[in-house]
Amino acid sequence: MLCGYNLRGQFVVGAVHRRAVREPPYIPVRARPHVVQANVDAHSCGYVRIVYSRGYSQRLFTGVRRVDPKTIVVMEGDQTGQELLEEALRVLDPAVTGLDLEFVHYDLSLGNRRATDNEVVHQAAAAMKETGFGIKAATVTPEDPGDVGSPNAILRTGIDGTVIVRTGRRIPGVNPTSGVHAPISVVRMAVDDAYGAEEWREGEGLNEVAYRTEKISRRVCRGVSEFAFIQARKMRAKVFGGPKYTVSPVYEGMLKEEMDRAAENSRDVRYDPQLIDATYALLLTTYGEPLVIPTLNRDGDCISDLVMQMFGSIAGAESLLISLDEEENPETVMAEAPHGTAPSLEGKNVANPMAMILAGAALLTFFHDEDASRVSRAIYEATFETVLDGVKTADLGGSADTTEFTDEIIRHIRTKLEVWSALA
Repeated sequence: MLCGYNLRGQFVVGAVHRRAVREPPYIPVRARPHVVQANVDAHSCGYVRIVYSRGYSQRLFTGVRRVDPKTIVVMEGDQTGQELLEEALRVLDPAVTGLDLEFVHYDLSLGNRRATDNEVVHQAAAAMKETGFGIKAATVTPEDPGDVGSPNAILRTGIDGTVIVRTGRRIPGVNPTSGVHAPISVVRMAVDDAYGAEEWREGEGLNEVAYRTEKISRRVCRGVSEFAFIQARKMRAKVFGGPKYTVSPVYEGMLKEEMDRAAENSRDVRYDPQLIDATYALLLTTYGEPLVIPTLNRDGDCISDLVMQMFGSIAGAESLLISLDEEENPETVMAEAPHGTAPSLEGKNVANPMAMILAGAALLTFFHDEDASRVSRAIYEATFETVLDGVKTADLGGSADTTEFTDEIIRHIRTKLEVWSALA
């Protein structure tokens, strides 16, 4: 249950459930000098707190706090994915970061998705739309098409996801496969294109023909293009690549039109459009310049896998699902690691938690808060310094177990935050 003032200035109390109220985003309940509601004084925050278990909610209490904490929706997963999420939460613990964070948990394990017929996934998506922030563990997708499927499509639709951003970067001590060392971000559509397309076949034998209907929208094309230039400005990078618009001027050309429009409005960002096949080829010759690559949905799914492996390991990358408002500003952000559940490593305490930890650090950059940004930088630096110091998990050529690796990162974070506070 969340309460607050909506953008019309009305005090509202709304349950988080599958069919979330389509009101403007809630402003956290902080009483103003001229408006006092529910016996909340002018310097406090009134709220209703809910703890979620197995996908269903139970109201615990209503109270008054002296602060307005950020709430992160935590989506638990399967196998090693869940174990690595727990490591990331250790790093985000307020006792480590000093940030005022609250965590609301949803069990998105395969067993619970089956038990709730995916209702828990809809609830998690609705909660993210309310809080604006989420972090998700890797989950198992069953092979049977009649089963519950992957939760990702439900989450993307549930938060009105616009873009997925995956960033590959060099890990100290790990040799990139192609000599690349500057970071590369792939900004792809979160919905539409080949995914969710209707498919069917007609005819028999050698006369059988397969069909598929795909669609993209100008709104999503614009979101991808605008966010690509925002990301490039942040990274001091060049916007590079694009769709095969010469072969498909109507369909894929729509994304190219929006890329050109965004470039016209962002003259301070370098722009080097390429066809998608040329983009693949030219990536193998790049090494010194940060890049941001805007793509269609399936193109981005493929090229992001290549980009992350170009850096020698997928461990240094995080994945962000972002919902954009009408002005292309991030409205809801879900962070996760781009890897799977690694069932063969479950329970062995040997998996690398780096990508999941970096996902948490990336999420903090969207808080628009100076302290959160400082902590995010501390997490990024501490993670790579830990590797540079020789504390590595087995996949990076070291002998540290999962817990030891995280412990060392936390030690570095605490040291940095303490030193920086003394210098402030």
